[in-house]
Amino acid sequence: MSKEKAPKKEKVEKAASDAKGKKEGGSQDKGVTPRLFVRYQKETVPALMKKFQFKSPMQVPRLEKIAINVGVGQATQDPKLLDNAVHELEAITGQKIAVTKSKKAISNFKLRENIPIGCRVTLRRAKMYEFLDRFISVALPRVRDFRGISDKSFDGHGNYTVGIKEQIIFPEIDVDKVTRVNGMDITFVTTAKNDVEAYELLKELGMPFIKRQEIVQPEAQNK
Repeated sequence: MSKEKAPKKEKVEKAASDAKGKKEGGSQDKGVTPRLFVRYQKETVPALMKKFQFKSPMQVPRLEKIAINVGVGQATQDPKLLDNAVHELEAITGQKIAVTKSKKAISNFKLRENIPIGCRVTLRRAKMYEFLDRFISVALPRVRDFRGISDKSFDGHGNYTVGIKEQIIFPEIDVDKVTRVNGMDITFVTTAKNDVEAYELLKELGMPFIKRQEIVQPEAQNK
């Protein structure tokens, strides 16, 4: 009987020690906190609270998700183009991609209903901040003749969309293996109440907007 109880006791003790180790090293199991999220907590939140006179940090707008959409219209003629776009977007985001299909048939475009014509992905939490960090620090500086991105692409509800013409600006893409240059639409969804708050949030996070004398006016948003 003693020989049978000993292994059970050892298993219980080992399980307890493993659980304790996971609890103490939980941050390591989840991964390193993105540096852009640390910047948001330490710099962005105090700056926006001071600028907009927020009384609580919970009132400060935050980045909720990033939605990326790639359209491949020629996939109706060559399905391999869509497969390449899916693999490239997976390499860029590090997340599984959802394939989008046509909703109705359009004869002028030789398009039938329910045909794969693009792909999309939605990033949240750590992957969202890591992608934004790489997008600002690495990808945008690789754009030819880059002078900043437009600040006129807000939708009036605190969301911002930017169009990218070439996927090769991301370092994850091997230019020698690219068969076709694809563009993409990247939408930054925030909890901001208006475009002014969203603009300041993205600007504080490091988004390189074009410098203008007059940007989004608060008076226009309050009307």
